[in-house]
Amino acid sequence: DQAVMFLKKSEIYDPNYKIDICLNDGSCYPTFIQLFQEQAFGIGFYNKVIIMGKINIENNYTEINGYNYNLIKLLTHESIHCFQFNKLGLWKSNPIAKYPNWKWEGYNEYVARKDQANLRENITNLNKSIEKDKDEWGISFADSTFVGKDYYSWWILMQYCKDYKKLSYQEILNDTTSESKLRAELMEWYKGQK
Repeated sequence: DQAVMFLKKSEIYDPNYKIDICLNDGSCYPTFIQLFQEQAFGIGFYNKVIIMGKINIENNYTEINGYNYNLIKLLTHESIHCFQFNKLGLWKSNPIAKYPNWKWEGYNEYVARKDQANLRENITNLNKSIEKDKDEWGISFADSTFVGKDYYSWWILMQYCKDYKKLSYQEILNDTTSESKLRAELMEWYKGQK
């Protein structure tokens, strides 16, 4: 229910599209799916969300290799993949459409993290994390969960496009501005906010 509250804020949310959630509770399905996929906290495709890590519902996380990912945010992120497929269709969805990760994964993080809406603070947190430990793959949050630095940076680009440039998701998908040019524009905006 908490994930649905985030999902409803997405412009591609469809309340009539039903999604099956498969928990990693000892059943063989998540193990079977992982044969075809890199290790991940979860996977979303068509109308299925599969949680791949060990779930701790009481503390709201799923764990892989000692790293925790916020379960509500994960359910939101992976459900958005299902809504992307529903809205765009097979041929205009990744991996076939080959949208850059910042557009495909960044939108999912943007929706899942709508409660972390201060873009300037988000950029500062990313910069501090990179300065602190360039080799660490993720950024930790106050709830002891992580997100990959790449996903975090893609979320920030999406947040800039959505909240400051006021672009729709479809406009972002259609835009041909390079990621590097957009990142430079974002950093100019950030410098101007100080």
